[in-house]
Amino acid sequence: MNWAYSIDTFEITVIAIFSLLYLFYVIRLYRIKAKLNIPVSKWLIKFVLRTLYFALAIVALLGPSFGDTTREIKSVGKDIFVCVDLSESMNAFDIQPTRLEKVKFELKNIVEAFNSDRIGLIMFSSEAFMQCPLTYDKNALSLFIQAMNTNLVPSTGTDFAPPLKMALKKLEDEETSVARQKSKIIILISDGEDFGEETTQVAEEIENSGIKLYTLGVGTNKGSKIMTRRGYKRNNQGEEVVSRINTKALKKYASETGGKYFEINEGKNDVERLINAINDIEGELRDSKQVDTKANKYFYFLAAALLLMLFDALITVKVIRI
Repeated sequence: MNWAYSIDTFEITVIAIFSLLYLFYVIRLYRIKAKLNIPVSKWLIKFVLRTLYFALAIVALLGPSFGDTTREIKSVGKDIFVCVDLSESMNAFDIQPTRLEKVKFELKNIVEAFNSDRIGLIMFSSEAFMQCPLTYDKNALSLFIQAMNTNLVPSTGTDFAPPLKMALKKLEDEETSVARQKSKIIILISDGEDFGEETTQVAEEIENSGIKLYTLGVGTNKGSKIMTRRGYKRNNQGEEVVSRINTKALKKYASETGGKYFEINEGKNDVERLINAINDIEGELRDSKQVDTKANKYFYFLAAALLLMLFDALITVKVIRI
């Protein structure tokens, strides 16, 4: 027999107090019995009953487990690569406090929602860089997310092709069947300003692989100026640049690959819908094994204690009630 809990100071103290008080009770009862000349058998039943159900209650509290049972434990999960746009336009503040800071906050919610899945991070602008490979380590992911800023990548525009190509390659490098490719997902997060020329070709490769591509647009149609270290960003003519969300490319690539488009703007936040959509995808069976388990059978002892307490309440001794 195994025990869920051990007998600690608390249990020992309770048993000691009960035993001491009950000893005084028995001595007092014995004196009354002697004066009234009551047979020992009349009150001995009460003593045995109360001792038994107290002992059973203690055993139930300790959580006894017995009997061998076998249970199949299955490990099911998905592989998710998140590609985050770190171009200068993500510093626009039409989404407070900025587009990038809002994305970082929501990424932590996404990581928490998929705590049994492997997640990787790719940061990009005109080039893509692996920030974190696929991992179960959510603490490491949180640190990488917190460290994200637009100074980590070249500020020469935005190209969706490099991060999508990198994510596709890493996911296809995993040894898996075609059927299990459906449990592999790419999330592309950007304000939608794509200046790449190969994105359509990469999107076709993603579609042919069976991997789902979900896109998340961040920004507003009104847009805002872009803050840099030297003030607001200006174009070649010296005019202040206003960055607005461009949903056309994000919707197009999501639709072509069998995924969905979601958006964060001034009036809505689709991150919860994105999480639900990914949750609807069946994860792949990573591992299955048989383990020996023992069930906590405390309820048997608790039920026996309650029955004895009821029996004790129904039994009375002549002349005195105990």
